[in-house]
Amino acid sequence: MTDTSAPRPILALQDMYRHLQRLVETRLWLKVLIAMFLGIGLGVALSGDAALVPSRIAAPLIDWLALPGLLFIRLIQMIMIPLVVSSVIRGIVGGGDPAELKVLGPQVAMFFLIFTVAAIIIGIGVASWLRPGDLLAAQGWATDVSAPAIATERPTVTSFITDLLPENPLASMVSGEMLSIVAFAIIAGIAMLSLDAPTAEPVIRLLGAVQEICMTIIRWAMKLAPLAVFGLMCQVTASVGWSALSGLGMYVFAVLLSMALLALSNVLVSWWCGVKPGKFLAGCRDMMLLAFSTASSAAVMPLSLKTAMERFHIRESIARFVVPVGTIINMNGTAAFQAIAAIFLAQVYGLDLGTPAIVMMVVTTVAASIGTPSAPGAGVIVLATVLSSVGIPVEGIGIIIGVDRILGMVRSSLNVMNDMTTCIWFERKARNAEG
Repeated sequence: MTDTSAPRPILALQDMYRHLQRLVETRLWLKVLIAMFLGIGLGVALSGDAALVPSRIAAPLIDWLALPGLLFIRLIQMIMIPLVVSSVIRGIVGGGDPAELKVLGPQVAMFFLIFTVAAIIIGIGVASWLRPGDLLAAQGWATDVSAPAIATERPTVTSFITDLLPENPLASMVSGEMLSIVAFAIIAGIAMLSLDAPTAEPVIRLLGAVQEICMTIIRWAMKLAPLAVFGLMCQVTASVGWSALSGLGMYVFAVLLSMALLALSNVLVSWWCGVKPGKFLAGCRDMMLLAFSTASSAAVMPLSLKTAMERFHIRESIARFVVPVGTIINMNGTAAFQAIAAIFLAQVYGLDLGTPAIVMMVVTTVAASIGTPSAPGAGVIVLATVLSSVGIPVEGIGIIIGVDRILGMVRSSLNVMNDMTTCIWFERKARNAEG
């Protein structure tokens, strides 16, 4: 039977890539930066500290300004699960070699794990060295904070392993359990490799159509990005106040320093694999700028795939497996952020974390980071699990929530950079194996 379905998903990916490329060329990232600073400025003017606008006028105005941002986040969250499921399954089936996948899968998981643990260690080291929380502890910030209502429970290693496999995949999709969803998609993709072509073809065509739909919605969401950042930054600044934001300067510096060290490690690994630093940074620039603009690595997935295959000449079987899976479980920037935030809040509350607590925090942060949805603002919500595991009050999230939007944009850029480093690493291994 003639396969007429193959060209459509490829053309859709090409079209989406060209659209995302145009967003970079039209300097979406610059528009987002300008919108961010304008939002901060307007937020200061509308805040209670400035008292320039009566609260009865400022409150509804802020709500309406934040509406594009809330819609943007909902659009990204809405397509994240179908996009990841379809991309992971098609990535596995597209590889076409079960033996190669059997070797590649565990190695990719181990590579992600090693980088994630290294990111956490770097974050703990930087936070312990700079001790940014001591400045706020002296000002008594820990006695005057509030946090979002977040249900938390202390995870165990056995429950984490068990929860990797969902009891009901549909229920996991409804509740947004991304790690279970990825596990289901990987198992389903491997199972499809054993099917004959006529049986698997309708499912592959359906998944290709799902990808096209998701990419169209992403294109719509991109149009809201500058307005989204403007409104959300205005809302956060107005509610927290400029004095609170400026008081977190050392914490922001600690996170950015950790991100810089992680970016340097990616450059060094790619250099060791034969890609010169200048070529690596130039190749990653567009997707990193777009990830910065959207604060979501899932929204950049089509551009990441094309960057891997066309700029770094990664074979399709590797790129289509590593990038979709890495979008969900390869969260190095998020892991470093969560580690720094936990140490920072422990310092604010005057808590002395011993070695057992640090070890527990590393294990919990690994589990929390790889299960963090790649949607804007998700990292700070999942942080509650890390805090509760070592006895740090979850209410401390209220201290850092004001600057999370900026830091979320940076860590999303780092996450997609590490996905590309992973592709380069395994492409080099594949070429060495071929001789």
